[in-house]
Amino acid sequence: MQFIKMHGIGNDYVYVNGFVESVTDPVTLAPVIADRHTGVGGDGLILLLPAEEGVDAHVRMRMFNADGSESEMCGNGIRCVCKLAHDHGVCDANPMKIQTGNGVLSLEYTVDANDKLDQVCVNMGKPILEPVKVPVAIDVPHPIVNYDLSQHLNWAKTTAGDAWIEHSGTQMRMTCVSMGNPHVTLYANDVSKIPLEAVGPLLEKHPLFPARINVHFVQVHSDDQVTMRTWERGSGITLACGTGASAVCVSGVLTGNSGSKILAHLPGGDLTLQWAGEDSPVFMTGPATEVFTGDWPG
Repeated sequence: MQFIKMHGIGNDYVYVNGFVESVTDPVTLAPVIADRHTGVGGDGLILLLPAEEGVDAHVRMRMFNADGSESEMCGNGIRCVCKLAHDHGVCDANPMKIQTGNGVLSLEYTVDANDKLDQVCVNMGKPILEPVKVPVAIDVPHPIVNYDLSQHLNWAKTTAGDAWIEHSGTQMRMTCVSMGNPHVTLYANDVSKIPLEAVGPLLEKHPLFPARINVHFVQVHSDDQVTMRTWERGSGITLACGTGASAVCVSGVLTGNSGSKILAHLPGGDLTLQWAGEDSPVFMTGPATEVFTGDWPG
């Protein structure tokens, strides 16, 4: 089976072109092929497939985390799916409509001098804010914005204790957004001082989040620039998360921490996000990179 290794600002996946290859059991394959020691290595497995019958889309994307669980969407991954479809001759539509677990999304892109896809602007769709739809197990009729999280947590369960909260200047107030997959955002003065490897799993699997959740800590530099660190549901610490950056943009507007257009600095690179508020979609712009291709014998 031929695979393609790709990444969107360091958020790397193993991709398979389902127009020419067949993957019968992606849930089992994902943890094996994504293993960074004994496999190809990546944050998971993503398949480029034909759109389902009756769906108005050019192609379909399915994504599986490194633990084999299937997720609805990946903002960095969908840019790479667009590049894979374009650069490998599957589809040259621009904008390209891609079916995901979060519906059909539209992507506009630019190409370089070699007619290879360069930058992609993704219409990420409208954010979902109703607690029951995120989902968050808090029975309130309004969005979860600046909600006091400290009452729900027992930091003694982690090896990090709770001294890091003061040390990093973390505000224990969460904002929850779904971009087709669930996200929680917290703000800090210095995200580099957060023990993400200990805090991330506790939040991801907390009973407040019945579908688990992607965790983001955000440091605000100005109205239009932030730095974020991510613990991704099912994958752990990742260099980037496109749906997460979109959720951070929405959270910034809702909390007043940042403006409607931001440059988000992630460990793997930068993304530009824009959300006009209310009933508007989020737009995300960033690169997609092909690293290498290979043959998987398994």
